Amino acid sequence: MISKKMEMSINEQINREIFSAYLYLGMASYTASEGFSGVSNWFNVQVQEELAHAQIMYNYVIQQNGRVIMKAIEEPPQDFKSVLDLFEKTLEHERKVTAFIYGLVDIARKENDHATEIFLQWFVSEQVEEESSASDMVNKLKMAGDSENTLLMIDKDLAQRVFNPPKTK
Repeated sequence: MISKKMEMSINEQINREIFSAYLYLGMASYTASEGFSGVSNWFNVQVQEELAHAQIMYNYVIQQNGRVIMKAIEEPPQDFKSVLDLFEKTLEHERKVTAFIYGLVDIARKENDHATEIFLQWFVSEQVEEESSASDMVNKLKMAGDSENTLLMIDKDLAQRVFNPPKTK
């Protein structure tokens, strides 16, 4: 059983994970409307990943005899300057998520909640991957510069991305 503080904090993170999905769904919509179906696919896979993260946290709270309280989801940004701008904002967002995950680990440590600390280690590792993926895209897009051909090649590559349900154990 987790403490009320830990339960509340994970509830807040569930909301953030759902916001992340909402943010990425908006980015997928934007890129689809701009003709970047591959980039849109990349963000749609992100949507599925974020919802899976929320579900994993939801299941954990329930397993610990807690209760998940659903709250309103903030409206995400709707307009972007470019594909590079999208990925720069994605990297910035993932860095914020990392900080929130670290905050959850800190709470678990302060409360000597070993089970939750161990549970959260998967998310710590996941955030390394999330930041790396976004950073890699930022770097590729910066290298591409104004080359429309390179951007189209990147778009084609991103169309190949598929959702692989997370394995937390």
